[in-house]
Amino acid sequence: MIKARIVVTLKNGVLDPQGKAIEGALGTLGFDGVSGVRQGKVFDVQVDSADRAKAEADLKAMCEKLLANTVIENYAIELA
Repeated sequence: MIKARIVVTLKNGVLDPQGKAIEGALGTLGFDGVSGVRQGKVFDVQVDSADRAKAEADLKAMCEKLLANTVIENYAIELA
């Protein structure tokens, strides 16, 4: 069993209205000096395989096909 964490974030230059809303809300709550807030997604996945290379290739394919919109998002895979 291989565990992985996939972090998906918007590419630089892509507008992030949710991140801006969070940034504004933090300011309203009294957290001064917060800027550049970007939101993203985290997926924790378990792959039933002993072959790390195959698991990593499968995880990359999952990102490319479903988990990330690679036109506007980047992803990073961390194997545990």
